[in-house]
Amino acid sequence: MTGEQDQRRVARTTATVVGIVIATVLALLVIYEIRRVLTWIIIAAFFAIALNPAVNWVERHVRWCRRWLATLVVFLVVVIALAGLAALFVAPLIHEGTQLSKQLPGLIEDAKAGRGPIGRLLERFRVVDWIQQHKAQLQSYAGSIGGGAFSVLRRAATAFAALLSIFVLSYLMVLEAPRITATSLTAFSDARADRIRRVANDCARAITGYITGNLLISVICGVLTYVVLLVTGVPFAGLIALFVAIADLIPLIGATLGALVAVVAGFIHSVPAGIVLIVFFIVYQQAENHLLQPLILSRTVKLNPLTVLISILIGVELAGILGALLAIPVAGVIQIIVRDLWNERRSRTAIEPDGSADIETRPDGDAAEG
Repeated sequence: MTGEQDQRRVARTTATVVGIVIATVLALLVIYEIRRVLTWIIIAAFFAIALNPAVNWVERHVRWCRRWLATLVVFLVVVIALAGLAALFVAPLIHEGTQLSKQLPGLIEDAKAGRGPIGRLLERFRVVDWIQQHKAQLQSYAGSIGGGAFSVLRRAATAFAALLSIFVLSYLMVLEAPRITATSLTAFSDARADRIRRVANDCARAITGYITGNLLISVICGVLTYVVLLVTGVPFAGLIALFVAIADLIPLIGATLGALVAVVAGFIHSVPAGIVLIVFFIVYQQAENHLLQPLILSRTVKLNPLTVLISILIGVELAGILGALLAIPVAGVIQIIVRDLWNERRSRTAIEPDGSADIETRPDGDAAEG
């Protein structure tokens, strides 16, 4: 009888393990198939966390403003602000894009003839000869990556759907945040619910501070770069400054990448412009690393450089550029949770008896230490 029970127990254990493995594999397959939607949800969640404090502030300080109206007002303000920032760049971008399209044939002819700064560089490094020798391969490669008009339209439609989905998801997340939080915390005791709420607020504050601070630093970088490019007379200043601002969002390597592109454009225009841009980026990056970032991010995401580097490398390996952008706030959240767990463990250890004194009971019922 005992042998049969052991066999049944082994069979149940085996079936349970096999079921867990199959369920895990199926879950991973489902996650892989919906990875694009999961990416949209993650981005929307970060935006929702960043905007939720503003919605709470409007709802708390404007008595007649309900949750849905406060959410709508905050999102409208954000959309208007983004539209205003875009408008500041749209006019220069259209103007410079038109100039580039008009000048492109002349630039190509000058490059082929070895005239102008680009032509002299191409002639010095024999780029034109290399292009002529590999013309067939380059045309074949260009045709393979072109993809046709249908592919371009499909990518544009996908990008629009992604932006719309992220906007709607983040709006609904902010709108339903109090209800979701209250429903989730009912499953815990009051003390544990207060602790979870406190840790969640710390995590949200870290994410909000990082997103808003990083955006502010990128805007400052783009504006200052645009001013320096205009002063030095480098063409297509708006396009280059916009690229520098977007690249500056990427931790560690983004600022260097944007500076490299701007400096190369400066040297193509003239040697003094390139030298001025080198000096500007050296001074600005020192100011950003030692003044702007500590001032803006030190009170929110407190991570040492080693943790930042490791988190960025892991983020890039897992999710590419998106992983690099989200690595620091995710690492900050993990640090907050680990610190809270460690503090709780230390507090439990501090209040537990150490057993150094034994307690014995006297015959009259009084307790005495022995």
